[in-house]
Amino acid sequence: MKNRPAQDTPVARRSGGRLALKILAWVVGVLLILIVAVALFVAFFDWNRARPWINHKVSDELGRPFAINGDLSVRWRHPPDAPGWRGWIPWPHVRAKNITLANTDWARTPSMASVDQVDFDIAIPPLLVKHVVIPTIALSNPVVDIERKLDGRNNYTFATKSSGQPSAWSVDLHDITFGTGKVALLEESRKADLNATIDTLGNPIPFGDVLKQQSTVARDESAGVVGKQGAAQFRKAAVANEASQAQAASATSAASAAEAVSGAMAQTASGASGTASASAVASASSAAVARVAPQSIDPYKIAWTIAGKYNGTPVSGSGKLGEVLSLRDATRPFPLQADVKIGDTRIALVGTLTDPVHLASLDLRLWLQGTSLSHLYALTGVTLPSSPPFATEGRLVGEFKKSGDIFRYQNFTGRVGGSDLNGTLVYEGVKPRPRLSGALVSHLLQFSDLAPLIGADSNKSKEVRGATTKQPADKALPVEEFRTDRWKAIDANVEFTGKRILRDKDLPITDLYTHVIMTDGVLKLVPLRFGVAGGNITSDINLDGSTTPLKAKMSLGARHVKLKQLFPTSKTMQQALGEINGEGALSATGNSPAALAASSNGEIKLLVNQGAVSAFLMEAAGLNIANAVVEKLFGNRDVKINCAASDFVVTNGKLDSKVFIVDTDDAVINVDGSIDLKSETMDLGVHPHTKGFRVFSLRSPLYVKGTFKKPSIGVNPVPLALKGAGAIVLGLINPFAALIPLLSPSHNTDTPCSQLLAAMNKSTKAPPPGQKMSPHAADATVRAVTGKTAK
Repeated sequence: MKNRPAQDTPVARRSGGRLALKILAWVVGVLLILIVAVALFVAFFDWNRARPWINHKVSDELGRPFAINGDLSVRWRHPPDAPGWRGWIPWPHVRAKNITLANTDWARTPSMASVDQVDFDIAIPPLLVKHVVIPTIALSNPVVDIERKLDGRNNYTFATKSSGQPSAWSVDLHDITFGTGKVALLEESRKADLNATIDTLGNPIPFGDVLKQQSTVARDESAGVVGKQGAAQFRKAAVANEASQAQAASATSAASAAEAVSGAMAQTASGASGTASASAVASASSAAVARVAPQSIDPYKIAWTIAGKYNGTPVSGSGKLGEVLSLRDATRPFPLQADVKIGDTRIALVGTLTDPVHLASLDLRLWLQGTSLSHLYALTGVTLPSSPPFATEGRLVGEFKKSGDIFRYQNFTGRVGGSDLNGTLVYEGVKPRPRLSGALVSHLLQFSDLAPLIGADSNKSKEVRGATTKQPADKALPVEEFRTDRWKAIDANVEFTGKRILRDKDLPITDLYTHVIMTDGVLKLVPLRFGVAGGNITSDINLDGSTTPLKAKMSLGARHVKLKQLFPTSKTMQQALGEINGEGALSATGNSPAALAASSNGEIKLLVNQGAVSAFLMEAAGLNIANAVVEKLFGNRDVKINCAASDFVVTNGKLDSKVFIVDTDDAVINVDGSIDLKSETMDLGVHPHTKGFRVFSLRSPLYVKGTFKKPSIGVNPVPLALKGAGAIVLGLINPFAALIPLLSPSHNTDTPCSQLLAAMNKSTKAPPPGQKMSPHAADATVRAVTGKTAK
């Protein structure tokens, strides 16, 4: 008989179903038994027996002794923050006491880290895929020692063992909480030896309260740095700036929110899905709050203090922290507050840090105060010029990127000496050198506040800002050397505008603009422009600090400088008309302004054309007594300037006047001699020549001599004495004959102004730094006046 296939009968189906149920029951039963067994094992096992094994494995992995010296326990508990059904699944809670990690053999303390107690939960579901998730780890009384030697060795790099294969297990730590503790830091390259202590606050303090308190304290402290008047102006400007920024942020947020809501409505109108519309509306809500509201930031629960030294300078300060440091939630801000004094510089901040594992962003309100901006170099590595005492306030936003960290000190306001300072600076930690860029504005600039930039401030001011070089009493040019060793630390591209300059009444400077560019130790001011007497004086300066000594190149230009405004306190010059124009080119070597001036080579030209001056001034310059008296009593006449020009050739700091002439309708004045920048002395002779008949003329050469600090101006006594002697001798013969030496007929001819102007229009040039000027410089100008070549 043939075999028949088994028939699919109801009995057979029931039999197969019972078998499947039995298998499923066995599997579930085995799992339940295993779960119960694991639960009982975790609950009743004496985990202290595992301590030797754990200590050995961790020590072996880190290459340094590790020990759990106290009790080790594991118990079950429901996770406090797990959502939904996950909250009903108990997690193992681990508690270990008295944990120590040994230090390196060269460190100053035997222990690198110790903790009185560690508590953390382990999530159960991720363990099924070999993923250890620890939502929160709580540290009680941690004590940490961090050290780095001058040769680069440190105690926080471990010689871990590795099989060469990646581990199948991964660890994910979300938050860290801590209470009291201590941290010691030794960084020999920075000469840093700091000790910090942390402790819990009695009551949590809201973020907004701390911000308000620190703002008040920081602004009050500014009074001791920039003075009460400066502090009042600083406070007023800071409050106005803060209100302006808040209004701008509100307007930006509203615009972003409106745009996002409009987009959401458009999606809904076009039939987009409900999820997409909800997402768009959520984006609109997020855009409506561009900046994190203080109410949404965790309160401060931890206080800390710090003391020690940084770069050999005493450090002291205090601050506050939040309790929970989130390592995984990139949107959860961690509150920070600090008020630290480092030497004579004070730094205060209030703000937040987000995503600390990746250092994603930093958003702080930052206050800086100190005796000189240059002192910030020791703290930040940013090269800034010497300055009077300063105080600033602004928003510091940091972004930490692989390509280089970026910090923006945004819309800050401040005081530097008697001047205000506002703007934004951006620091980029790029390679090969960090870069500083930005734009700064001073609405009211005290001219004397510029003096420390080139070491031209008083010795008392130098002492306050810590300068070691004192200015000699007999020297006018600053001898303090430039800090060129810092110029290679950073590149810069910064614009500065001084809109209005407060200065002495006899100094006709009105405003200032400069563009500072520094690249690999080469500092450029392109341009450095001053508004002077209705015109401007512009220079392009190139200082190569990458060599020793420093090499400098400079081009100068004066345009439309008004004669009348050039001497604002001289009543006689208030009737003067005309403009001064000029240019120059210089090169030099040296590490201070005085050294550069003493080694300078080049040429300087000045020109006045189609102007006019007071007739009384010209008569007085020629010592024509009677004419000057008549003009003063009865005249109000101006004398036309046909041309006025000077051409100085500079050789090793000595300015020789190859041509210095003033030609008017009434007189010609020649100036000869030299100005020595090395010895800071002058020896100029002024020779007036009248063009008309003069009565009672004592015409004699004038002189300008002496040092820059003590110049001497007067009349050359020899020709004057000869005239007086002649008048006395002739007076003995005939009283009327005594007037003959005092009469001055005209023998002077006009200056060839057209040829002079053509020669002056030729560009000036300077030799390379360290080389002398050509002996044929200014030949064209001399020929235009005398028809001869300069010697």
